[in-house]
Amino acid sequence: MPPEGAIGDAIHLTNGASKGKRGGRTIPLNAALRDALVSVKADCGEDTAPHHRIVHSERGDGYSAAAVQVWFGRLYRKLGFTGASSHSGRRTFITQAARKIIQCGGSLRDVQELAGHASLATTQRYIAGDAEAKRRVVALL
Repeated sequence: MPPEGAIGDAIHLTNGASKGKRGGRTIPLNAALRDALVSVKADCGEDTAPHHRIVHSERGDGYSAAAVQVWFGRLYRKLGFTGASSHSGRRTFITQAARKIIQCGGSLRDVQELAGHASLATTQRYIAGDAEAKRRVVALL
């Protein structure tokens, strides 16, 4: 684990940072996101600490988690997505991970662990079906 305040290769979530009850979880950090965080940290100079906010507007010290949630909702509406929320990105991630996990040698259990769900049934509710993929797999049989 990197020293406190350093940008590592994973996000370590404690139970207090999620709804977990089983010791938290570790999520590998996407390389592009890691690079962006390193850049943000460099722009902030010495004025960085793990508890500092990283999403800022021109008006304040940074967005709270609730403000980021509202911000995502507004962005989705501006883009014409009705009914989308900050949670929509989580659903999209889980669906895309489920579709690609086999290519990486993993299983839906790995997607479940990334999502932090205690039950695979919960993860399955997040995964959207794909009619074209169903047609392609039936054509292979």
